[in-house]
Amino acid sequence: MKFIYPAVIRQEADGRFHAQFPDLAECRAEADTLEDVIEKAKEAEYNWIALELEEENELPPRTEMSEISAKEGEIVRNISTTLKFFEGWEE
Repeated sequence: MKFIYPAVIRQEADGRFHAQFPDLAECRAEADTLEDVIEKAKEAEYNWIALELEEENELPPRTEMSEISAKEGEIVRNISTTLKFFEGWEE
């Protein structure tokens, strides 16, 4: 199943990129490049969702990108990840 949540990405003064998901508590990623932080954000989102579902918690509703107030220099981007729920399942 595919899951999509928005992430807010910003570049810090040290040049590193940081991503955080407003809807997923404490779900963050950081990397040296924009491309790498997007990949790490996908991994973080996957791990966060997998843990929540494993613990049988409900996932939070997804905030629309248009509802997120980005500060100057921040990028809001939807990040998608796919979880397979059992062997042999194909999307």
